[in-house]
Amino acid sequence: MSTLAARPAEAAPPTRPSARRPKVRGRYTGWLFVGPFVVVLVAMLIVPIGYALWLSLFRDQLIGGNQFVWFANYVQLFQDAQFWSGLGRVALFLVVQVPIMLGLALVAALALDSARLWGTGFFRIAVFLPYAVPGVVAALIWGFIYGNQFGLTGAANSALGIDLLQPFSPTWVLTSIGNVVTWEFLGYNMLIFYAALRVVPGELYEAAELDGAGPLRTVFSIKLPALRGPMVIATIFSIIGSFQLFNEPNLLKTLAPNVIGSAFTPNMYAYSLSFSGQQFNYSATVAIVMGVITAVIAYVVQVRGTRQENR
Repeated sequence: MSTLAARPAEAAPPTRPSARRPKVRGRYTGWLFVGPFVVVLVAMLIVPIGYALWLSLFRDQLIGGNQFVWFANYVQLFQDAQFWSGLGRVALFLVVQVPIMLGLALVAALALDSARLWGTGFFRIAVFLPYAVPGVVAALIWGFIYGNQFGLTGAANSALGIDLLQPFSPTWVLTSIGNVVTWEFLGYNMLIFYAALRVVPGELYEAAELDGAGPLRTVFSIKLPALRGPMVIATIFSIIGSFQLFNEPNLLKTLAPNVIGSAFTPNMYAYSLSFSGQQFNYSATVAIVMGVITAVIAYVVQVRGTRQENR
């Protein structure tokens, strides 16, 4: 036999992978979905905030016009008694009105979820309906009710022969505004709590019933723990809304001009500075400081609420 025939065939050399980089399919697909949101976010939020911050670093001088003054506007703001008075007023409004509103919303949600309330559908619509009323209309409605000369309050005082009800007095005006805000947003917060209660697993209620837990024990052991997350969300929304208080006092100001001034709340103060006083730089300073205060307080509430929920 020939030696060439007996020699085994040599294995072919291994093929080297191509040096070409594989294509990454869909690399920009995510950006096509996120891109419009990013554009709107930058145009409607980042740019206005940056512009307001830039404006707050300038001031109109008698000589030289609009000049760069660094943080002089912020120093002036921290010494402004009108700003601190308005901030203290909305802080008091927050401490008193928000717990009352959320407490009433919680009771309403628990009543709806108990399935023992007669006329549940009507009650749910009746409580939520004020939220569908625009804030301007709601303030006007309650303004006519509070009117001492022409409204329901005036009629009640005339019938009694004494000035018993004074919603626009300096003592009661903040309470009157809180009543309007509570009437507007009670149904909104109730709906948040009620939606959270509806997704609680039925097995928990069955287990509680087998263990002999009564309705009150079920509320404290099952329902309230399930509402911790929604309660944090509702609290944050309410905090933001309290610091943004503007529509109600601004509309009621025409009915009580001697009690509700242009600096009744920080937002009203910023609005008055900008559109009445033409002090755009100082108004931007008020807006920036209020934004920071609101963000810090909302963040603290969120962190504390998250920690308690994860325990």
